[in-house]
Amino acid sequence: MPPRAAGRRGLIVSGALYGLRIGRIVRGTTVTTIDAAEPAESAVRPAWGGAFGRLWSAAVLSSFGDALRTAALPLLAASLTDEPLLIVSVTACGYLPWLLFGLLGGAVADRVDQRRAMWTVDAVRAVLVGGFAVAVALGHASIALLICLAFALTTLQTLFDNAATALLPALVDRAALGGANARLMTGQRVAGGLLGGPVVPLLLAAGAAAPFAADAVTFLVAAALVASLRVCAPERARRPRGSTLRGEIAEGLRVLGRDRSLRALCAATALCNVGMGALIAALVVLVTGWLRAGPGGYAAAMTAYTVGSLAGGAVNGWVVTRLGRIRAVLVAGAVQTGALVVMGSVRQLAALVGAMAVFGVMGMVWNVNTTTLMQQRSPAGMLGRVSAAFRTLAVAGAPLGAVLGGVVATAWGLNTPALLAAGFFVLSVAVLIAGGG
Repeated sequence: MPPRAAGRRGLIVSGALYGLRIGRIVRGTTVTTIDAAEPAESAVRPAWGGAFGRLWSAAVLSSFGDALRTAALPLLAASLTDEPLLIVSVTACGYLPWLLFGLLGGAVADRVDQRRAMWTVDAVRAVLVGGFAVAVALGHASIALLICLAFALTTLQTLFDNAATALLPALVDRAALGGANARLMTGQRVAGGLLGGPVVPLLLAAGAAAPFAADAVTFLVAAALVASLRVCAPERARRPRGSTLRGEIAEGLRVLGRDRSLRALCAATALCNVGMGALIAALVVLVTGWLRAGPGGYAAAMTAYTVGSLAGGAVNGWVVTRLGRIRAVLVAGAVQTGALVVMGSVRQLAALVGAMAVFGVMGMVWNVNTTTLMQQRSPAGMLGRVSAAFRTLAVAGAPLGAVLGGVVATAWGLNTPALLAAGFFVLSVAVLIAGGG
C-alpha cells in the first residue's frame, strides 16, 4: 500500500502468485514480458536517507495520528448518541467516498504534480481536523459534524493515496519497490497498530479534543516532510486535445482490464475483501460468543494479527526471493484460507490466536506484493488511474461481505462467517491461478 493507505483506514486483504513467466502486459503497442529474473528482494533495498526516508517518516507519523483519531471517533460518537445506526454511519461515511470518488481521485493524480497534491491535501486535512478539535473543545461536536468530517477526510484521501502510489516508483529503484512497500507497511503497522492505540486513553485524560488536535499536528508535519521532497515528476504522455476526466478514467479501467495478471489480482482482492468484510463484521461475536473468551480473548486475537503483520513485513523479502512475487501472493492466499478454516472450526482460543497470527503474516505478504506488482506493471503516467480502479473495485467487496457475514451468523451460527470467508479466499486463489497461467 502507499503511504497512508494502510494507516488511513486501509482494508485488510490477502494473497496471489508470481511465477517464472506470468504472461504479457499489453501497453499500447508495446508488449512486455516479466520473468523471475528480477533482482532478489534481499539484495536490493531502498536507502533510508533522502526522499524515501522522508516519505517513510511522513507515512509512519500519519498512521500514528490516524490511530489516535480512529480510536477516538467511535468513543466520541457513542458519547453523543445511543443510536447504533448513527454511530455506524460515522464509520460508513469514511468508506463511501472511495466508491463515489476513488476513480476520479486516480485520474486527477495522473494529471497533477503528485508531490504537491499530497502535501496540499495533508495541509487541508490538518485544518479540517484542527477545526474539529476546536469544536469538540468548545462543546459543539455533533453526529452530523462527525459524519461530515469522516466523509471529507476520506474524499481527500482518494487523491492522496493514488498520488502516493504513483509517486513512490519515482523515489526508489524499480527493483527496490518491494522492499520500500514492505518498510512502509511495517512502519505504519507499528505506529498505528502498536503505538497509537495505547496513547489514546492518555490523551483523552487531557480532554476529548486532544486526540484530534494531535492528529492535526501529524498532518501538518507529514505535509512539511512531503513538501520537502526533491524528486523529478514521473513521466507523462501529453494528453490528447479534448481529453476529459471521464475518458481518462475509462482508459485506466481499460488498462486494468487488458492486463490479465492485474485483472486477476483485482478480482481476487475483491473476493478476499468480501470474505474479510464477513470476518470483521463477526469477529467480536466469534470470540466472545462462540469461543466465550470475552474481551480479553478478542484483544489477544487482534494483538496476534498485528504481531503477525509485523513478522510478514520482515520475512516478505525472503519469501519473494524463494518463490517469486506472484507465487508468494498465491501461497499467501492459500495459507490464509487454511487459517480461516481453523478460526471457524476449532473451538479453542489458542487455535484462533495462532490462526490470526498466521493470517497477519500472510496478509502483509499479499499487501506488499499486490501493491508492488501494480506499480511495476502499470504504464508510465497511468499508475494513479490504474491504482484507483484497482482500489475502488476491491473496496466494493467489503460492505457486501459485512452484510453476508451478519446473515450467515444469524442463520447458521457465530463461527460461519469465518468459514464463509474461507470460501471466498478459495475463489480468489482459483481466480489467481486462472489469471496467472
